[in-house]
Amino acid sequence: MFAVDLRFLAVAALALVALVAWRNRAGRSRLAAMRELEERLKLALWASGEYYWDYDVASGLVRRLQVADPGNGDAGRLVTSTLDIGEVGCAEDRPLIHERIRRYFEGGEDTYRSEHRVPGADGKLAWVRSRGRAVARDAAGKVLRMAGTTLDITRERAAEGAHRVAAQVLRSMSEAVTVMNRDFEFVSVNPAFTRITGYEDNEVIGRSAALLDSPRHDSAFYRHVRDLITRHGHYAGELWQRRKDGEEFLCAYEFNVVHDGGGQPQYFVAVLSDITQQKRAEEELRYLANHDTLTGLPNRTLLSERLWRAILHAQHSQTRIAVLFLDLDRFKDINDSLGHATGDRILCAAARRLQSAVGEHHTVARHGGDEFTVVLENLAAHHDADAMAQAVLDAFEAPLSIDKHLEVSISPSIGVSLYPDHGASPASLLKHADTAMYQAKAGGRRMYMRYDETMEVASRRRAVLSGALRKVLERNELHLVYQPRLTLARTPPAGTPVPARITGAEALLRWNSREHGEIDPTEFIPLAEESGLIREIGEWVLREACTTLRHWRRQGVGDFRMSVNVSGLQLMRGDFPRVVREILAETDVPADALELELTESVLMASAEQAAARVQAFRELGVALAIDDFGTGYSSLAYLKRLPITTVKIDKEFIGDLARNPDDAAITGTIVAMAHSLGLTVVAEGVETDAQMRFLQQRGCHEIQGFWLSPPLGAGDCLDFVRRWTPACPGGGGALS
Repeated sequence: MFAVDLRFLAVAALALVALVAWRNRAGRSRLAAMRELEERLKLALWASGEYYWDYDVASGLVRRLQVADPGNGDAGRLVTSTLDIGEVGCAEDRPLIHERIRRYFEGGEDTYRSEHRVPGADGKLAWVRSRGRAVARDAAGKVLRMAGTTLDITRERAAEGAHRVAAQVLRSMSEAVTVMNRDFEFVSVNPAFTRITGYEDNEVIGRSAALLDSPRHDSAFYRHVRDLITRHGHYAGELWQRRKDGEEFLCAYEFNVVHDGGGQPQYFVAVLSDITQQKRAEEELRYLANHDTLTGLPNRTLLSERLWRAILHAQHSQTRIAVLFLDLDRFKDINDSLGHATGDRILCAAARRLQSAVGEHHTVARHGGDEFTVVLENLAAHHDADAMAQAVLDAFEAPLSIDKHLEVSISPSIGVSLYPDHGASPASLLKHADTAMYQAKAGGRRMYMRYDETMEVASRRRAVLSGALRKVLERNELHLVYQPRLTLARTPPAGTPVPARITGAEALLRWNSREHGEIDPTEFIPLAEESGLIREIGEWVLREACTTLRHWRRQGVGDFRMSVNVSGLQLMRGDFPRVVREILAETDVPADALELELTESVLMASAEQAAARVQAFRELGVALAIDDFGTGYSSLAYLKRLPITTVKIDKEFIGDLARNPDDAAITGTIVAMAHSLGLTVVAEGVETDAQMRFLQQRGCHEIQGFWLSPPLGAGDCLDFVRRWTPACPGGGGALS
């Protein structure tokens, strides 16, 4: 019995030992398993970047389990921490956190989710995304415990924000942005793309970019551009594209490549903008910068550029260039009389006439005001420039048609300079052509002159005289001389013969400068007109002539008429009829004793306006004469409309009466025409008996010239008039 008990005890002891050993092994196994689970949890949390939390609702405590970062790129140890639920998140976001927990507890959400900010280790706020579920509930289903994970999403939030900003930027951009794949098929487009091209996104996505190709470029051009983009990953330039409605537009393109993870091209991003209007605006600005806005001709800037190019070409080809500098004669008078609006239309008509005369292949530019410039290239000799200048003069022989009711006769004065004879730069050629133009004006207008060096002396003299002319009245340097006019003897068809007698005189202006001596009227009167001084000087001349006539009348000269020349500036500017009326009243001279002489060119340049102006003088009773008749734009139609009383034949026709049949015929025709219109005819520049007798036979009413008397001072002229007697029954005159 005792032995049995011992065996039982031994077995029991062995069993106990075995049980203890088994329990030890099981404990070690569980511990190892727990350690393995802990390691796996640590690795999972470390790899995901998340941390685990456990919220005990009753205590309000939140326990967190997270992996400490050792800073060597490996997982650290697990760290636990505990905080109150009221300390979770930053103060500003806690109400939102609690609200979302409440909604989850009340069943409003199947999972607790929250994105909020928490203080980071560096003191800055970091965004986190927290998710969890209930892991313990009471019998009533009330949440007792909740567990979940939290992930730092600061970078993700920043990326999402950047993406939202980028998306908004793309939506709001005025430039079209499109993404294309490697086959240049549309992947995405922004709203501006639709606005510019007319295609909605669903109409282009998946289709080739060739959809926008314009016929202005051939297909090879577009293939070349796409090849450049593929090879270089970038392209910027301008090309034509076509909208959905078929309209073409010019766009600025910029392509950039987007590579995949392997460094291979995956997408092409293109930014394009419609620059059609911009280009048009640039072209308009470029045009305005280089062209005259009124006439559309090149301006000085473009003229200089073209003239430089012409000079370089002429140097290479060994040819000549000519520069024609044109100024419209008496344009200021026309502009003032007809108004600036009509003046502008005259300039436009003159520009068209000039371009037509020289041809489209030559440059015609507006230099400014009423000045134009022509550049003639590839000339073999200077005669070619002369021929073109004459062609321009001929082209302006016909009046300019401004509208249905207005025609204006106007002529240019032209100066010509040549390359390389007169200069090697645009500035020198223009300057010398300008100098020649002024010489043409001084020579009588309506002509051309080629530059030569002697003109520089004349140009300097003009400048000096222009300055001295401003002082002539205050220095009392002006005076008048008077040339008598003789009424020829005539025998009416039925009546008593009328003997020759002196019935008038023409007042002629003279300037005796202290510094420069006697200045010829043909030299200083154009200067006075250009400077505007002619109005003041002309008023002085009229007052002086009327004062002289008053003196003569008091000395017994009875039926006598004083002729005074009137400039176009006096006629067309200001209230000259009022001036005449006041001077007549001031000098006590009857209106019918005064005759105003107006040049034909002034009257005919704007006959309609001139007719209205001169009518005021006729209403005063003043006689009106056309001076230098036959040298301008004679027009019977206009002549009939003008309230004139006298026609004066220019001495240019009188001088060759005996030798030139043409002059004789013209003179006879003028006399016959004047008779038919009931006008008095006066011949100027009569110097010989033969001229006087020719005129008398043709029925000319009056003559003046050296045959009768040269211009005389006031006293000498009065003595001549008193002492004159007919030398023969037919007329003529001599001192007795």
